[in-house]
Amino acid sequence: MKEPMASSKVIFVLSDGLRYDTALNGMGFLMHLVEQKVASLYKVIGELPTLSRPMYETLHTGTPVIEHGIVSNSISRLSKMPHIFQLAVQAGKTTAAVAYHWFSELYNRSPYDKVADREVDDPALPIQHGRFYTQDDYPDVECFSTAAMLVKRFSPDYLLVHPSGMDWTGETYGSDTPEYRRMATRQDSLLANLIPDWLDNGYHILVGSDHGINPGRSHGGTTPDVREVPLFLIPANQEGGGIMPSPASMLQVAPTICLLLGIPIPNTMKLPPLFNDL
Repeated sequence: MKEPMASSKVIFVLSDGLRYDTALNGMGFLMHLVEQKVASLYKVIGELPTLSRPMYETLHTGTPVIEHGIVSNSISRLSKMPHIFQLAVQAGKTTAAVAYHWFSELYNRSPYDKVADREVDDPALPIQHGRFYTQDDYPDVECFSTAAMLVKRFSPDYLLVHPSGMDWTGETYGSDTPEYRRMATRQDSLLANLIPDWLDNGYHILVGSDHGINPGRSHGGTTPDVREVPLFLIPANQEGGGIMPSPASMLQVAPTICLLLGIPIPNTMKLPPLFNDL
């Protein structure tokens, strides 16, 4: 195990289907934080295949698909790898999520029960305070409002916020459309109303993605439009580095979150965090 940094709290906003270039050009508030050196922006090279459920597992375990075994969206089972929710609970921390129900199937219970698993508050589960949805077009404003509620009610040490608006819009209209670009700006505006309060409450905030979308309204391949995704890192001390010059690996996201949370990084996460200290 690598030694953790000082303990802290993390919110990870996983914007499903958000391309790097779309974030760079359309998310004015987040780019303002980058420009003011309050945040850092990394271009992350996503793992393959560029599909949602495999990348959810990669982002939370720091392992490639061939190791964790969630090789497609149709694999419905609990994770078999050390993952952020499990590691946080083992360290005595509180976890929460507002997310698509595949996260419940990966980390709480599988298969997902639309009644029993929709809302959970159970300290014995890896995602202790979970609010899960099943509709791909679930409104982002409801996702973010629920996330704000969980922060106020439970003050979780690790909170996953998973809006699907970018993915649904991209798969409906394509990535080279005004609808897709407007959705990015809309998410940015929703975040602008939440991030200052989250920073005031001592959270490190990450805003990233699992994959992009191509003009043909799909993903899963190897081209830059589906593989290059953003990662905004807004540290609690608001001392960022602007646009980072070198691309990062998606395998570095999980160990970075572990480091920020102050929990040990398991040996299964082989790549280093994005930084050594904050």
